Amino acid sequence: MKTTYSTRYAASPQDVKNYDTARIREEFLIDNLMEHDKINLTYSHYDRFITGSAVPTSSTLKLETIDALKSENFLDRRELGIINVGQKGKVTVDGTEYILEHKEALYVGQGNKNVEFSSDDAQNPALFYLNSTPAHKAFPTKKIGRDDVETIELGAPETANARTLRKYIVNSVIDVCQLQMGMTTLKQGSSWNTMPAHVHDRRMEVYFYFEVAADQAVSHFMGEPTETRHIWMANNQAVISPPWSIHSGSGTSSYSFIWGMAGENLDYGDMDHCKINELR
Repeated sequence: MKTTYSTRYAASPQDVKNYDTARIREEFLIDNLMEHDKINLTYSHYDRFITGSAVPTSSTLKLETIDALKSENFLDRRELGIINVGQKGKVTVDGTEYILEHKEALYVGQGNKNVEFSSDDAQNPALFYLNSTPAHKAFPTKKIGRDDVETIELGAPETANARTLRKYIVNSVIDVCQLQMGMTTLKQGSSWNTMPAHVHDRRMEVYFYFEVAADQAVSHFMGEPTETRHIWMANNQAVISPPWSIHSGSGTSSYSFIWGMAGENLDYGDMDHCKINELR
């Protein structure tokens, strides 16, 4: 079996105030992504969100169900979002093949039984980043190419947060139940993402940081607006953001990140902004 998973439980903001650095990383950091020839999954009790990766090298990888789902197939009651941050690869869904180039995505609807991953070149494999949420309805599987996304320019050089945001799997691009995924890339000379910070108590979120140089890092800020904490992030690591927490970061060099959300509201603009000078 090449699929492994772990479980993370929800934590209250009152408890997190007492966590040291090691405990914060243990609860919220996901650091086993993009391992060759494996599918690694983390099942969070925040909105039952699953974060994972599939890196096929020597053979095709099949997305298997896990004990936590109590279902015959992984997607019996779920939907799945996939973004390829590696080289060219293929996702086969119930016999239909979808070619994903670098930074292309695939939405897979509820009820599909067989999902397989493969790379065109085992020496330069595809790096499939996965997000999955519970689903109440079956929507069609659909590929989202780089020309299909909604693009927004945000921030400014003066505030060191000029960035390009690309919406891949959102209800304004495709039909989804609750999953939303997109990608943000910082422009040269900028370091801050998602600043001003915000919270959205109706949704949780996961950030996956990539294109971070080996000798560089991103400091991800979390916690209540007046009780913040931070986690130092390396390349190909993800961090779980509870609904009560801000989620913002600043890097020591250029980087990109994929944001994934789940919850009761599909409105991307559903957020409660935090004033920068009131953060503590």
